[in-house]
Amino acid sequence: MKRTRFYAILIIAAAIAIGYFVYVSEFNGANNSPVAQAYPSFVSTSTPASSWVVKYPLKFGLDLRGGTHLIYKADTTNISASDRSDIMTALRDVVERRINIFGVSEPLIQVETRGSGDGREDRLIVELPGVTNITQALAVIGQTPVLEFKTERPNGETQKIIDAQQQGERLTEDPFLVSELTGRFLKRASVEFVSNSMSPAVMLQFTPEGQKIFADLTKKNVGKVVAIYLDGSPISTPVVREEIKTGSAQISGTFTPQEAKQLAGRLNSGALPVPIELVSTQTIGASLGGDALKRDIEAGVIGFLVIAAFLVLWYRFPGFVAIFSLGIYVLLTIALFKLIPVVLTSAGIAGFILSIGMAVDANILIFERTKEELKKGLSVDAALREGFHRAWPSIRDSNVSSMITAVVLFWMGSSMVKGFALTFGLGVVVSLFTAITVTRTFLYCFRVKDTGFVRFLFSNGLSK
Repeated sequence: MKRTRFYAILIIAAAIAIGYFVYVSEFNGANNSPVAQAYPSFVSTSTPASSWVVKYPLKFGLDLRGGTHLIYKADTTNISASDRSDIMTALRDVVERRINIFGVSEPLIQVETRGSGDGREDRLIVELPGVTNITQALAVIGQTPVLEFKTERPNGETQKIIDAQQQGERLTEDPFLVSELTGRFLKRASVEFVSNSMSPAVMLQFTPEGQKIFADLTKKNVGKVVAIYLDGSPISTPVVREEIKTGSAQISGTFTPQEAKQLAGRLNSGALPVPIELVSTQTIGASLGGDALKRDIEAGVIGFLVIAAFLVLWYRFPGFVAIFSLGIYVLLTIALFKLIPVVLTSAGIAGFILSIGMAVDANILIFERTKEELKKGLSVDAALREGFHRAWPSIRDSNVSSMITAVVLFWMGSSMVKGFALTFGLGVVVSLFTAITVTRTFLYCFRVKDTGFVRFLFSNGLSK
């Protein structure tokens, strides 16, 4: 009994800590959370902006936040079936860099495949929260990318600038100098394995004109760094070991095969790897998104209160325990959404609210089984033990079947369906944990003699 009550105290302490994290990370005034905007009266300015907690606000999709939704169709008819996945990944990488330079916060870029065989259609879905100027967004995505090869500055100026930047000085000066060798002279990049060490390396092949420029560049910079910049950011800083006249170069280092493949894809994607066609555009106003978010939150709160009222009226004291368990479930699930993080859409919030019903279902099964045992004349202690034991197979089977459904929806569904499946699946897992652990722990705290007030509390709610 003492151990059970100790566990109950730990659960209460954990619930308070999680609740504090959820509240402060959302209503702190240091970030511009859509939830804080919808409910400004809850915003607290007491939390310092430097706190790590403020880095975890909930992330919302366009339907709740407003912005631009673009769908591109990629022309992969001339690409072999085995290479289409890599090509679409490279395409997504290019577009993501375009958008990051644009300064959009938390863009969502996804590859979607429809159909199979000759009827297969590869699409790129781009969501830009907070961007309502479609013309500007299209210009950024469609612009020509810049691939540059830069050399060190003379007299050690490069290292001085790098050291100053590492010490926190905000210098706008580029530590490297632009050369005439750019991405238009790169023929292709590929991944190969070094024969003596079998470590992956990225091989560069230049055009005939680029071969001459590269040979002169390497001759003048032996022993120095020739930095490779893509869209103004360095992606590799190899050191030139000798003059290279063949028009090919090797970028070696501590690459994993995946990292080398990614670098080669980025180099090859100096231009879009395949033609794309804009097939759909949609702009969602910020006011519409804010209203939708507020309605979803209010629907969730009302649903929770109705469930709480039902549990208290029907199960009395065990109902209060179930409400506490559901409260911990909600806090824990929201904390997971923040930490993973999960991008919440209206469909995702619907999946979360639906999972609350699964959590209630587990508690109801436990209470009904316990009621049956009390009717047989068992003590409260014995009835609780037997009720949990008999309810577990049903709870396990119902949750496993729900998880299978969530996995299939996430695997085969569209982006919106995947959001529903993810939040629903996470909610089911957490609800199973809280129903079996939290509810049982707090009910077991009252496993005392089968007389007096405790018997009254349990029999009043469960024996009828």
